[in-house]
Amino acid sequence: MIHGGNIYKAAELLGVDEREILDFSASINPLGIPESVRTAIEKCLISIDSYPDPDIIRLTERIAAFHNISPDSILCGNGSTELIYLIPRAMRPGKVLITAPTFSEYERACWLAGAEVTRYKLNSEDNFDVDADSFIAAMKSSGAEMVFLCTPNNPTGRLVSRRDVLQIAEAAHELQCLLIVDEAFMDFIPHESVIDAVKVNPFLIVLRSMTKFYAIPGLRLGYGVFNREIVDQIRVSREPWTVSTLAQIAGIAALNDNAYRDETICTMKEEKAFMEQGLTGMGLACIPSAVNYYLMRIEGSKDLVMKLRGKGILIRDCSSFAGLDESYIRIAVKSRTNNTTLLAEMRQWLTASS
Repeated sequence: MIHGGNIYKAAELLGVDEREILDFSASINPLGIPESVRTAIEKCLISIDSYPDPDIIRLTERIAAFHNISPDSILCGNGSTELIYLIPRAMRPGKVLITAPTFSEYERACWLAGAEVTRYKLNSEDNFDVDADSFIAAMKSSGAEMVFLCTPNNPTGRLVSRRDVLQIAEAAHELQCLLIVDEAFMDFIPHESVIDAVKVNPFLIVLRSMTKFYAIPGLRLGYGVFNREIVDQIRVSREPWTVSTLAQIAGIAALNDNAYRDETICTMKEEKAFMEQGLTGMGLACIPSAVNYYLMRIEGSKDLVMKLRGKGILIRDCSSFAGLDESYIRIAVKSRTNNTTLLAEMRQWLTASS
């Protein structure tokens, strides 16, 4: 599958060091890895001569305390993507409903598990928003036994409100249909999470990623919150030791770092405002986003992607997303210096194109 964040291929093509690539194609916290996480990793390097804790006990307990939920409902993974593949493989749904556009791995995971996938098409005229009533009707008409719902959605950045997700979750309960809510970017707007609702709805599963907000994609760490009966069924289908010692230590340190979370929210508010002002100043319209990336439609975007790549700047070509064409791109929000560079290069391209 095509994804953002492949700095290695770009560096090889340009003949430069990987760290010279300016990557706006992956939506990672511009503050970088928390110092607390870096320190914790350095201290635990001596431990990598032993196998990781297969039960991931300490990290699971820290996640449980962080969300005020039972440790028995948590399953950690090698990124949330491991769980996206593990759930259909373990549960074997016959029919699955997903939105389009959305994260492509849902469909691939279900296809590999032998499921029939129905796409619920999101409309550009509505900013690719999910209408709860219409979505519930699609759940019923499709006969879905499993549903994937990403909020905030990737690549659109659009939030399905907590109220609407809970309405959809209640419908899933009535239909006895598993609803997997992917909250990979929810740390940026934590009050909209529905993790607390899992304990009262056995058909609700919530997935979280720690790689985006805490800037540790190379460590691969995520987790899911499940009904206790379902989590046991999922757990027996997984391979052992998928979460490394370093990832477990990093996760604990990250969840303990309140100052980093506060600084991230403040920085992102400032940089999003800066980015939006810069884009609108060039006459470019981006879809309003709840998180740290923007989906945009630009005529000639293929040329823009290639021109920027030639300068070591990566943006996400979104033509591989079902429901989007080659005119769509996605750009991450990074540091002020990097954002300024991107906006300047885009302005130069627009001037030359006109």
